[in-house]
Amino acid sequence: MGYRTDPPDSYCNKYSAYWHAGTDTCGNSNRDEEWCADFAAWVWKMAGAKVTYELSPGDINSASASFYVWAVRHGTWHPVGENYVPEPGDVAVYGLNTATLTAKHVAVVTGFDAGSKGPDVVNGDGDRHGFSLVESGRDQYRADAAKGSRSTVSGYVSPL
Repeated sequence: MGYRTDPPDSYCNKYSAYWHAGTDTCGNSNRDEEWCADFAAWVWKMAGAKVTYELSPGDINSASASFYVWAVRHGTWHPVGENYVPEPGDVAVYGLNTATLTAKHVAVVTGFDAGSKGPDVVNGDGDRHGFSLVESGRDQYRADAAKGSRSTVSGYVSPL
């Protein structure tokens, strides 16, 4: 928690570097790209989930929608409205457009309180408290994404 990009006014981060994703323009060991999906994939990997990080269709990668595509392929997609209660470790997908296979943001679920509209989450590349950092939030039915735009949760992806 509290991890910030380096340099702080960039998207240069260690999670994209872990996956060798993004551009090598940071002047350090970090890599430069928007990194919410890289962070979520890293969390899954560190927790022991099966993660294949590739740019190939159907694999998880730096695109937020890649979690949706992966989940459909593996039968772990839970769209909002199907009475699924998200569990810690799931990934919440925000602003999903299935026609274009794009999404605005992803975050890792840390809990869900009965009566809430959305999950409690931790996410990378959030901009609620700064330019780009790891932060947590409660009842995140909407997420800050794309430089301040607000996107609602579309569904959840469970890891294998």
